[in-house]
Amino acid sequence: LRKYEEYTILQKCDPHWWKARDKHGYLCIFFFQAKEGAFIVRDSSQHGMYTVSVYTKAGGDQNRGIRHYHIKQKQTKYYVAEKHLFDTIPELIDYHQHNAGGLVTRFRYPIGPMGRCIPATASFSFEKWEINPSDLTFMKQLGSGQFGVVRLGKFRAKHKVAIKTVYEGAMSEEDFIEEAKIMMNLSHPNLVQLHGVCTQQRPIYIVTEFMENGCLLNYLRQRQGRLQKDALLSICEDVCEGMAYLEENHFIHRDLAARNCLVTEKNMVKVSDFGMTRYVLDDEYTSSTGSKFPVKWSPPEVFHFSKFSSKSDVWSFGVLMWEVFTEGRMPFENKSNAEVVDEISRGERLYRPSQASRLVYQIMYSCWHEVCCYASFFSQLLKI
Repeated sequence: LRKYEEYTILQKCDPHWWKARDKHGYLCIFFFQAKEGAFIVRDSSQHGMYTVSVYTKAGGDQNRGIRHYHIKQKQTKYYVAEKHLFDTIPELIDYHQHNAGGLVTRFRYPIGPMGRCIPATASFSFEKWEINPSDLTFMKQLGSGQFGVVRLGKFRAKHKVAIKTVYEGAMSEEDFIEEAKIMMNLSHPNLVQLHGVCTQQRPIYIVTEFMENGCLLNYLRQRQGRLQKDALLSICEDVCEGMAYLEENHFIHRDLAARNCLVTEKNMVKVSDFGMTRYVLDDEYTSSTGSKFPVKWSPPEVFHFSKFSSKSDVWSFGVLMWEVFTEGRMPFENKSNAEVVDEISRGERLYRPSQASRLVYQIMYSCWHEVCCYASFFSQLLKI
């Protein structure tokens, strides 16, 4: 974008992407989401070299903006931070997507004019929230949830999607279908995108973005001892980004936990199943005496009064942080729900995981205050 240049908007493809044309007739694609760690690899002003441009909020309001890193060479190795040398540029980028490694921030959200790394819905367009079942190809089973079986599928034989089969009687279908129209408009890099639903036959299907590395809880357990502390913190940051967006849009998750987050092929974490518990037709799930109720992730006002809010989501986020820094352990693992209710009501909290620094545990613990000003809490966490 050039200052004072005029552009003609051709299409608002997505909340974060617009197509436009400049005065010379060239097609432009604009990315509007100034997210911490959004980056692009481009040709450098020095012929034959490349530069990585990355957006950061570091340094306060006066200094936030784009930082540029030249990709340099030392003999046959590439680097942007001299301590970390790589055989190829893709290896360099992959490393810094997971580790800041001396840079102002890690490379979190790849963007580019060729559209290789774009928001979930931009690669293929769902014009309506209702999807024709004939457009879906069903493939292998990925797992099963409280509503039914989840399968890998393809939309119009091209694009991978996850297809949830909803068993009859498992949910309040009419209420969910009405809400799905709103949920489809929620679009963020750290939310699993709802693409649409198939409601013209039974069972109904929920079609979402497919996540190659599956459930965060399993991801953590399968990599025990191999995830560095900064990688664990990055997982929490990803979830916090998604939850901040839900909070800004006045949307309550109600069941935030590692089991309800998914991981992409590039190890980015996205929040899934937000708001779904409202539609469960299962007394055991909604009762605090039943084993299915997520008591161990819930604050007192939820297990005593079923009062959900962004504040209860904050409490659950603290427990999720604890899951991440214990690499997938069960909170209050040897205690019954009734014992947990009693302990929490008496003011007891989860212990500090060995992987968590004092500052990380302080943030975690701050999520479990019974009396606290939680206004825009997720947004505040992102500034820490």
